[in-house]
Amino acid sequence: MNLAEMLCYADIGQLSRIANTYDCKCNGHSKNELIQSILAQVGRKDVFERELGALRTEDIRFLNSIMFEMRDMFSLEELIARAQQSHFEPTGENRNPRDMIANFKHRGWLFNGHSQTTKYLFHFPQDLKKRFTDAMVRSFGRNLEFADDPAVYRDEQRLIVDDLYNLLHYIYHNEIVLTSDGAFYKRSLLQLLDRLLIKEEPVARSAWRFGYGRKYRDLPDRLSFLYDYCYYHDYVDEQPGRLALTDKGVQAVLEGRRENLADVYRFWLKLYKGPIPNLQSLVFWIGKLASDWVGAKSLSAALCPLIRPFYYDSPESIFEQRIVRMMMHLGLLRVGEDEELGKTLLFTKLGESIASGTYVPDEETIALPIDSPPIA
Repeated sequence: MNLAEMLCYADIGQLSRIANTYDCKCNGHSKNELIQSILAQVGRKDVFERELGALRTEDIRFLNSIMFEMRDMFSLEELIARAQQSHFEPTGENRNPRDMIANFKHRGWLFNGHSQTTKYLFHFPQDLKKRFTDAMVRSFGRNLEFADDPAVYRDEQRLIVDDLYNLLHYIYHNEIVLTSDGAFYKRSLLQLLDRLLIKEEPVARSAWRFGYGRKYRDLPDRLSFLYDYCYYHDYVDEQPGRLALTDKGVQAVLEGRRENLADVYRFWLKLYKGPIPNLQSLVFWIGKLASDWVGAKSLSAALCPLIRPFYYDSPESIFEQRIVRMMMHLGLLRVGEDEELGKTLLFTKLGESIASGTYVPDEETIALPIDSPPIA
């Protein structure tokens, strides 16, 4: 439902509280006048952006977690959990999650259900999503630094699909012997890396490594992701001391089949949204803010407040290594270089097409094991 419909179902007590928030001048005993006055105030761009600008960072995170859900109804327990998760650094100033929810109700951004089946659920007005999106794009974009088109740029569109095939092709044509802990031997790994279109260096064996994926400890970033895709799609069979293709993997090689890039992007969301719960919204904001060449540092500064640290990963490292770099490998981002701004980014037309047509609900997230650092 839209805001006007929800206001009609709201009781006069909530309408009065919303009217007070927006400084409405009307007859507080008339439900119709309250509704009309609220709609007139909320409809004003300056008033709407004033309210958005008054939000704390944790309020913005809470709002962001609601905006990008396909549904518009939430239980109280779910909203409390989202409000709690919006506080990244525990301090004595953290507000009660219920106070945050009440604050959104007073602004007319959350409403209780009106029917017997929905009265214990909270609704978010659908028509406000577009207004929040536009306002937040302007807010995030205030301090962005833009650049001219670079002389050269890196663009990996669809190469990841070819390299998924190249990985399966290599396993099909070679006997892959694994170490006792399931890792590739160096000779096999170097041969495999040499066959991929995007070159990566092997992981230094002496260094402890943190990342997301089953083989991240042993494989470089992109290859680790390729391997996980093949594993979770039942293309490879991990046997004791040996890696082989499944029947499904063999068939893919014999048919010369290439994966659908949208499916590869969807898998990345499933794999990474456990550590980065709001990954889909971050891709959306990058798409909106990097429609022209933009400095990576300024974009990072704008969006890192939305990113929750994850174990040994800071918001900055998550943005650079887990999001921007992987979006480049997926063909969603072009990466250039500017003399003044350094690294610059541009969201691709392919990225627009794929990201806009893909949604992964929370229950489809892949739970990953997290390695601990070695004990000194």
